Amino acid sequence: MKEAVEVGLGIIIAFLLYTILGKISAAFLQTFNVFTLVVVYFAIARGEIFGASIGTFCGLIQDSFSLGVFGVAGISNTITGFLSGYIAGKINVTPFARNFVFIFFMTSVELVLWLFLYSFIFSEGFNTGKGLIFFQPLITAFLGSLIFLLLRRIKTKYGKE
Repeated sequence: MKEAVEVGLGIIIAFLLYTILGKISAAFLQTFNVFTLVVVYFAIARGEIFGASIGTFCGLIQDSFSLGVFGVAGISNTITGFLSGYIAGKINVTPFARNFVFIFFMTSVELVLWLFLYSFIFSEGFNTGKGLIFFQPLITAFLGSLIFLLLRRIKTKYGKE
């Protein structure tokens, strides 16, 4: 039950952040991917199958915000969730620098998959926000590493790990 509450809370926070950031500026949505962070976080914590499941759910929520084909972000986040859980099971991604590189790599994979699927389905080009979308892996990795560090410290302080 506790796990379901954590996952639900993580998805609700991502949903609210995505909504708020989108109202402030579209540039925030192109440079910071909160749904990928939720997927990577739970994939690291619970493994590849859980990561793929959360990836599907978060991707479909992210797709509901777009005007494109429903499922493009769902597929890319599913694959990202599975790969995140699998790779995190093989190496320790807890230290800040490794965590940054890991999130950067996984966000890059997700972005490349999304761009590939989008260009495969649509004949027109995609909106890169004047190139801002290519900074998404860097900014998401930096902010995600800080958030993950903060969450680890909170869990350690309150003895929940």
